[in-house]
Amino acid sequence: MSESGFDIGLGDPSQAGVFEVESADLPALAAAARDAGLLALRIDLAGCDGKRALLLRLATVLDLPAGRGGNWDALMDALRDLSWLPAPGYALLFDGTAQLHAALPHETDVLLGILQEASQWWAEADVPFWAFLAGP
Repeated sequence: MSESGFDIGLGDPSQAGVFEVESADLPALAAAARDAGLLALRIDLAGCDGKRALLLRLATVLDLPAGRGGNWDALMDALRDLSWLPAPGYALLFDGTAQLHAALPHETDVLLGILQEASQWWAEADVPFWAFLAGP
């Protein structure tokens, strides 16, 4: 049971994955993730106008070590490591996903695939890794 008395199962790696939510749900999901002992990071995708800007935004919020995350493969490697952000689990809360998809549909699809692969990789290690993607 969580501190709030409301447990939605975010500590269960077998249930983790990539989910579409409403922007208004992100604060409650962040609180629930923290209640479950997860590191919750909010990533605002508004204004990302290219792959480089998107990767830089991710690198900044994830506090990636220098030289990590500069391309899709490096981002995938970084998301499978996260040793510089030790936690019993992770919840990435993305805002502005609809705007990103409208501006960069291919990059959005690649990002979704990477997040899904990272979630599956962490589940095999018995660590919850959630990605919540919110539109407008």
